[in-house]
Amino acid sequence: MEFFYAFVIGGAICVIGQILMDTTKLTPARILVLFVTMGVALGAFGLYDKVIEIGGSGATIPLIGFGNSLAKGAIKAVNENGLVGAFTGGITATAGGITAAIVFGYLMAVIFTPKTKS
Repeated sequence: MEFFYAFVIGGAICVIGQILMDTTKLTPARILVLFVTMGVALGAFGLYDKVIEIGGSGATIPLIGFGNSLAKGAIKAVNENGLVGAFTGGITATAGGITAAIVFGYLMAVIFTPKTKS
């Protein structure tokens, strides 16, 4: 049942993104920023934790989960280090994911020939 809920929650997040792309004039980049910002807001108020309890990886892997990790890291660092933690905590909490995105993006650019759209 755990996989089912992960699929439903992750799928619902993707459906929301697809509906926004199809029905609004928002660009994909703005939708991505919107998702991260929603994750930060929901994480800051503790609302996204309930979604994670239900959806597991289906809730933590999409960009909303990244925003939630940023918020949780910043809150934790502020409690430990004061105001400086607001600037360092989010990056510290998400450093592994950011590093993986950079490394794998670079590897794909080396392996395949990147081209611009014509």
